[in-house]
Amino acid sequence: MPNITFNNRLRQIILIGIIIFLTILFVLQLSIFLPGLLGGITLYILTRKEYQKLTQQKKWHKGLTAFLFILGSLIIISIPVYFSIRMVTPKINSLINSQHEVMQGLKIFSDKIESSFGLKLFTDENAKSISTKISSFIPGLLNGTLNLLTNLLMMFFLLYYLLINGTAIEKYLNHIIPLEPENVDKLASETILMIRANAIGIPIICIVQGTVAAIGYLIFGVKEWAMWGFVTGVFAFFPLVGTMIIWVPLVIYLYSTGQNFTATWLTFYSIIITGNVDYITRLGLLKKMGNVHPMVTVLGVIVGLKLFGFMGLIFGPLLISYFIILIKIYINEFTTTENNKDSVT
Repeated sequence: MPNITFNNRLRQIILIGIIIFLTILFVLQLSIFLPGLLGGITLYILTRKEYQKLTQQKKWHKGLTAFLFILGSLIIISIPVYFSIRMVTPKINSLINSQHEVMQGLKIFSDKIESSFGLKLFTDENAKSISTKISSFIPGLLNGTLNLLTNLLMMFFLLYYLLINGTAIEKYLNHIIPLEPENVDKLASETILMIRANAIGIPIICIVQGTVAAIGYLIFGVKEWAMWGFVTGVFAFFPLVGTMIIWVPLVIYLYSTGQNFTATWLTFYSIIITGNVDYITRLGLLKKMGNVHPMVTVLGVIVGLKLFGFMGLIFGPLLISYFIILIKIYINEFTTTENNKDSVT
């Protein structure tokens, strides 16, 4: 009898080891599609309730309804991307075709920083490096665009599959997760809460930051200020450095064209106001929408961007929340049980 028990335990360990090995292998090979996979899960959680209402209560056709949701999601995502590309592409072409003016603007910008703070940013060595990076910008942009399109296809493919089979998948997950039903419900509710808070909150943050940036461009007389504000809002999706992708080249361009007063004050405005409104809005809004602690948001974004790319803005804070919840679940499920056993004996 002990030998049979030992053999069963050994077989169980071997099987678990194989499952873990294959899981790691799949994750490593499919890591390039991770943003698309996480994006599909995000869209499913945002749309599942409405989809189930239409298909279960109103008896809409599952496949056609799923295609309608995919089409709606595609339109919502593609509109800001399309207008951003239309607006920014001429500016990128102009930037690449006038590298000498860009270098001159960088030198003037560096001289201003050196005279104000004693820090020299622009030297002959990094000038060559910057020129090389500008020349290789287009190939890198094309590769990034191809990767983005691939992940979009993966995202909508997964969304369709989850919408069609979502109820069955949720029941299966509830069955295989080795936790008490109330703790499984805690994980599910936390997942929905965090994803909704971030997926809805982040576009609002982009709108706020783009509006604040546009006001600054208008105040300091930047031409096409509305366009620059819109593009800044789109890039505000990426925290910490998102808006800098727009206003730093804009400031350099202003210096290169001799608009030193506008460039200097726009720099201060962008650093002090546009940059800080991101943190204030992000922490306050997510706290209000999902009762997300500011430290969870900050640490989650740092961890998430490194692990998941841009989808880490949503799943990074969720990962931190999972860590906290799992510790609580462990205490509730095992520590309490052990204490009860000790008290009985």
